[in-house]
Amino acid sequence: MESQIIGGSQAIRDVLALIEKVAASDVTVLITGESGTGKEMVAEAIVRSGSRCGKPFIKMNCAAIPSELLESQMFGHERGAFTGAVARQEGCFERANHGVLFLDEIADMALVTQTKVLRVLQEQVFERIGGKDTLHVDVRILAATNKDLLEEIRRGRFREDLYYRLNVIEIRMPPLRDRMEDLRPIVDFFLETFSRKYRKPGMKIGNEGYHTLEEYTWPGNIRELRNIMERAVVLARTDIIGPEDFPEKLRALSLVSTDLLKGVDILTLADMEKMYVRKVLDFTAGNKLQAARLLDIDPKTLRAKLGNG
Repeated sequence: MESQIIGGSQAIRDVLALIEKVAASDVTVLITGESGTGKEMVAEAIVRSGSRCGKPFIKMNCAAIPSELLESQMFGHERGAFTGAVARQEGCFERANHGVLFLDEIADMALVTQTKVLRVLQEQVFERIGGKDTLHVDVRILAATNKDLLEEIRRGRFREDLYYRLNVIEIRMPPLRDRMEDLRPIVDFFLETFSRKYRKPGMKIGNEGYHTLEEYTWPGNIRELRNIMERAVVLARTDIIGPEDFPEKLRALSLVSTDLLKGVDILTLADMEKMYVRKVLDFTAGNKLQAARLLDIDPKTLRAKLGNG
C-alpha cells in the first residue's frame, strides 16, 4: 500500500509509537511538518489502527477550496441558501458522522470559519448554511499544517483557542533530510511501485544512483523523492537507474560534493561557499545563468560570491 510509512530511523519509530498510542482513543491530533513529509499518511495510519476504522473517513484540504466555498463544504447548506444552492447538501462534518474528519492545511482557514470549527470541537454541533436546525455529530478530528501555528497566532491569523483544541496531541513528521537512513528503503519502495505501474520489471538502482540521491537535501521531502523516482523509472535508458537518470540539479550537487574536499585543509565557511560555487560553475561549463539556477540564486548574487562584483 503506497500510503504506508516507511523507515526504521529513530525519528520514524517515535512517530509510529505515538500513532499506536493515540489510535485507539478519540483524542484530537495535530499533525505538523514540512510540505511533502507525509502528514496525510499519519492520519491514514491513525484511522487504520483506530476504533473508527471502517467508519466514514473524510479528507478535506482547506487550502484547495476558495474561502467563500469552504464553509459550505464543511457544514453543508440548505436549498436556496445562496445563489446556485439548488438543493440541500451535506457538509464534511455531517458525512464524517461517527467517523473521522481530516482537515489538511488547517492554517489556511479564514478566522470566521475557525470560529465555527471551534464550536464543533467544543460542542459537536453546527447548522447548515441557511438552516435553522442544530445538528449533532460524533466526529473525531485530525488536523495537519506545514505552518508554524504559534507564529500564525502571533500575526493574528489563527485563533489561539482553536490551536489548543486541536493540539491535544501533536505528531511531528520529520523532514527527509533528518532521517536520511530511511532514504534507501523509501527509494526501493518507489522503485518497486513504479516498475510495476509502468511494466518495467527487474529495474534496480546502482550505488552511484543511491549516492546521488543521498547528497541532495530534499526540500520537497517524500513527495519530491516520489516524483523523481517516478521520472527515473519512466526515463531510464537501462534497467539500472544511475545519476544520469535524475534531474540535472541532483547530478550537479553529487559531482560537486564528491570531490569538494579532496586534498583540502580546513576552510572557512566563506572559502567553502566560494569553492562550492566554482565547482557548480565548472559543472555548467562556465554558464553562469545555469549555475545560478542550480544554486537557486540570482546571477548577480553568483557574481558577488565569486568576487566578480
